[in-house]
Amino acid sequence: MTTIYIVIQTQQVSLYLSIPVTLFGRVTSWYREQLFLFTRYYYPTNFPMFCGKSLVNNFYKYKRKVWQNVIPIAQRCKGTYHPPKILFFGTDNFSLPSLQALHKNCGDRLGVVTSLNSPANCVKTYAEKEKLSLQKWRIDPSVCPQFDLGEVVSIGQLIPANIINGFPHGMINVHASLLPKRRGAAPIIYAIMKGDASTGVSIMKIEPHRFESILAQRVVDIKPDVFMPDLHASLATLGADLLVDTVNNLSLRLKEAKPQDSTRASYAPKITSKITEIIWSELSAFEIYTRHRALYGYKNLTTSFLGKQVQLLELRLPEKGVPVQEPGVISYLRKSRSLIIGCAQQSQLEVLQLRVEGRKPMSAQDFNNGFLKQARSLSFTENKLASI
Repeated sequence: MTTIYIVIQTQQVSLYLSIPVTLFGRVTSWYREQLFLFTRYYYPTNFPMFCGKSLVNNFYKYKRKVWQNVIPIAQRCKGTYHPPKILFFGTDNFSLPSLQALHKNCGDRLGVVTSLNSPANCVKTYAEKEKLSLQKWRIDPSVCPQFDLGEVVSIGQLIPANIINGFPHGMINVHASLLPKRRGAAPIIYAIMKGDASTGVSIMKIEPHRFESILAQRVVDIKPDVFMPDLHASLATLGADLLVDTVNNLSLRLKEAKPQDSTRASYAPKITSKITEIIWSELSAFEIYTRHRALYGYKNLTTSFLGKQVQLLELRLPEKGVPVQEPGVISYLRKSRSLIIGCAQQSQLEVLQLRVEGRKPMSAQDFNNGFLKQARSLSFTENKLASI
């Protein structure tokens, strides 16, 4: 098998085509058709040179003519594309896949801005390992014109207007929701907690004092039993892929940007400790379990028992046949070695592992032996666990 290498150059791209040719010099009909259509559309001035029937059908006869024309074009095409120079803003493990993807795409045309205070900052660790230009937030606005584009992924800071306007092509941001839905600091948590069937990632152009225009979006379904870390990782990877695609097609994405429809907006505000507190008489077992999945790996649900805070570490919805209990009433189920707690709407929640204030994590069996057997006389108290 012999191969013809043909180079086609347009104002936007340089295309290298490799075309298999048989020993008799005939190109397969499919390749011939594709080359014919592509060259005619993108490079009409050289169309006869590339796609003349006699040239395609008899490579050996015309190979000298091919190389006399192809080699100069290949030399002109070499090194014509350079990715934009990007200053990346990020701090956490949602940022890291985007930084890695940009580094692979842009090479050393990449700088990083992050917080240098935390020793567990994975963005800082990666930048130092790869010897990328690293700067501490907050940066001097005079740095911005040295880059073409600013790119923000979970920096956790409000970007001032003088930094946004300092980049020749502005700044773009990766947000883990389908904007305008779930605006705010915790879109992944609220998407699970509110029972959304789907979510996604949005790339938006950052604009001072107004809601940003959307450059690109991708959708992902939320599985009924998904936990926050799994969805977080999926969206981080999806966002990184979409970010690179947006950077490589930035002019087109900016031209096709769409404003957000504020009438469809919903919010995902910053998570506080209040959201972890369980009110047993108001929340059903399903609502509590959904909140547990949404906060898993970030914060633990809390209640109180014997005047001490209790963190619920491992929960599940029990199988049918569990006796109904009043909200907040707790009992030990010997068969499954778990705690059963009554919730609103006559529902029950099963707890497998928990931690009492001042103690290490313990199993439901250990909690029963160490606490429940000593608390038989306690009566039910609103918003707190009580024994029966």
